[in-house]
Amino acid sequence: MRPDPNAIHPVKRLPRICFIKNTITRPNIIVGDYTYYDDPVDSERFEDHVTHHYDFIGDKLIIGKFCSIASGIKFIMNGANHEMNGLTAYPFGIMGGDWEKCVPDLSDLPLKGDTVVGNDVWIGQNVTVLPGVHIGDGAIIGANAVVASNIPPYAIAVGNPCKVVRIRFDENTVKRLLELKWWDWSEDRIFENMEILCGKKKVPETFFG
Repeated sequence: MRPDPNAIHPVKRLPRICFIKNTITRPNIIVGDYTYYDDPVDSERFEDHVTHHYDFIGDKLIIGKFCSIASGIKFIMNGANHEMNGLTAYPFGIMGGDWEKCVPDLSDLPLKGDTVVGNDVWIGQNVTVLPGVHIGDGAIIGANAVVASNIPPYAIAVGNPCKVVRIRFDENTVKRLLELKWWDWSEDRIFENMEILCGKKKVPETFFG
């Protein structure tokens, strides 16, 4: 029996693991199959960890397939940004009343676009991802990192601010993996090649075509 990609809790004995896609209610959060959130308290409330995410701004959080996201994740979206062109960054306009004369236009805000997490990304515990960041396929983000800038594919990145410490594979292997896109294979093909993908069997010469 294989995990059901449409199940909320694919492993019945581990309710802390949740396939995120099946709990999403916001149209501006898009998550691929088999990506899971691991939280011992409330794994079904992933959306609570996506903050300052307002419909009128229109930014999206896009997460690929087969990602592993640990507890304490926080995606801070563009609604957290303040106008910085004046002498103060205080948001008078949102307080209402006469102060609304200083409500900024969206064009005045330092909006950074969509936040995008690739496929097969592992994000450690208590990571914070800032607005507009792109994390490449196959990347690993260490626990407690604050991701303020883009992370390339298959990088291992840690710290605050998050910095790349190394790339997981040589340049040619990374190129071939990005071309392979195993996460887009059929369920049967993934199952047939799972031992190779997980390092249980040697990668054959023909694997990358």
